[in-house]
Amino acid sequence: MRFGVFTSLTLQTWPGVLDLWQHLEATGWDIACVSDHFMPNTQDREGPVLESWSTLAALAALVPRMRVGTIVLGNTYRHPAVVAKMAAQVDIISGGRLLLGVGAGWQRNEHEAYGIPFYTMRERLERLDEACEVIRSLWTQHRSNFTGRYYQLSDAPLDPKPVQKPHPELMIGGGGERVTLRIVARHADHWNVWGGPAVLTRKGKILDEHCAAVGRDPKTITRSVNMALLITDKKDEIDTLAKTIETRMGRHAADARDTVLGGTPDQIRDTLRQLKAAGADVVFIPTLFRPLPELRRDLDRFIKEIAPAFR
Repeated sequence: MRFGVFTSLTLQTWPGVLDLWQHLEATGWDIACVSDHFMPNTQDREGPVLESWSTLAALAALVPRMRVGTIVLGNTYRHPAVVAKMAAQVDIISGGRLLLGVGAGWQRNEHEAYGIPFYTMRERLERLDEACEVIRSLWTQHRSNFTGRYYQLSDAPLDPKPVQKPHPELMIGGGGERVTLRIVARHADHWNVWGGPAVLTRKGKILDEHCAAVGRDPKTITRSVNMALLITDKKDEIDTLAKTIETRMGRHAADARDTVLGGTPDQIRDTLRQLKAAGADVVFIPTLFRPLPELRRDLDRFIKEIAPAFR
């Protein structure tokens, strides 16, 4: 298994994010990813939010070992040809370490504030499906032509190409069982979902079915989960964190608890064993649910005391 940190860029500063990533690099984490938002998802809509791509490009140059990526870009925010171009450049800057995570887009208040069409859920997913084809084509073809319902390319170049061959790892984030996982089966090198062993087991079986339907070996798709870390022997602290996740993300209580990587070191090791049995290749720890100074102490303990046995 590999271990990464999913860095929220909301209510952060550039020096703070750089310091965190350089610390993650020095302490042995495998990968770090940034979020992709323009404003907080709160009623008052107040507070600084760092821009995803420019931040990632700078980090890619200053943090030379870890893989770097996005969890996940909102497809509605940028034309996929523009994303393919930016991703190729970040892959070049990083020396071939980019993980490109994309999703359909979900944060309504950003779309409304900036006049970005939000579309229906169905259309957002259809656009994501086409966007994956556009991005992969531009990465791999000398000239690309594409005629979709939403996106078109006409003899389009992408030069210079990414460093990674045949192309950077394309990750799709989401757990929608009827449509999103079908798109994952069609296009993704990597699938990312919020949840723990129970979610990964349940949805992983559905992804396997979608893979069978399109004639794809499900083992060719890397699987990763996002789980909130809390090293503690106090059950009430775990319950509080699960409630925070439920409130922030709108998840029902069972999935919120499954999303907590919490407990004593031995209990966390047991959860990691369950994750491995469920097919998890990568575990991402998000920074958005706990104060960063507290979380950093647990990140340090986790990567030093717990992670080595699972690598």
